[in-house]
Amino acid sequence: MLGLCLCVSFVPASLAVDWARVEYQDVLKRTPQPERGAELFRSCATCHAPDGGGVPDGSVPAIAGQHFRVIVKQLVDFRNDRRWDIRMEHYVDRHRLPGTQDLADVAAYVSRLRRTAPAGIGPGESVGLGASVYFRDCESCHGATGDGSDQKVIPRLAGQHYEYLLRQIYDAIDGRRPNMDGRHARLLSRYDRAEIVGVADYLSRMSPGLTVRRHDDQKAGWMAAAD
Repeated sequence: MLGLCLCVSFVPASLAVDWARVEYQDVLKRTPQPERGAELFRSCATCHAPDGGGVPDGSVPAIAGQHFRVIVKQLVDFRNDRRWDIRMEHYVDRHRLPGTQDLADVAAYVSRLRRTAPAGIGPGESVGLGASVYFRDCESCHGATGDGSDQKVIPRLAGQHYEYLLRQIYDAIDGRRPNMDGRHARLLSRYDRAEIVGVADYLSRMSPGLTVRRHDDQKAGWMAAAD
């Protein structure tokens, strides 16, 4: 009788390829073409709105003016099972955005957009508490004005919709944001409800430092943002 040998190769975790990091680094090597990104953004605008302002109820975040590297990282994470949202996983898959040039183009376009509507805000009862928590725990990374940093890949939080911020905080605490630094989740898990509501509400009321301009189409929006 012939014996059947099943050989299984195990790759040490230290040698495993971090494909998300590889893809992210490859995007950064591309020369973004925002005009082409405007065309790619048409499908995104169905949910995020033509100006990238999202929805005030927080069901869709505002992404206009977010830092280029931050947008790229989130797109890559959605493609590599490091962040979960069935809609985003559908729209950023390799069928709709085949290559890293596509990611660079759409991220560049979005980063130049300017919103035309204010954020959805919270109840206003814990804003003072939220401000104190923010300046105690968040300012050192996200900045005094909540603008974050493109170079350090720290997201701009100022002016984001209250309900979206609230949901993301609880997702991080509950382990539903695998791409978020564990230190964030541990920090947020120490907050009580009033502190969480306060931080989200405070951030939603902060000016994102973006010029609000009315535009008639996507290309006009990009041109206004580039001024």
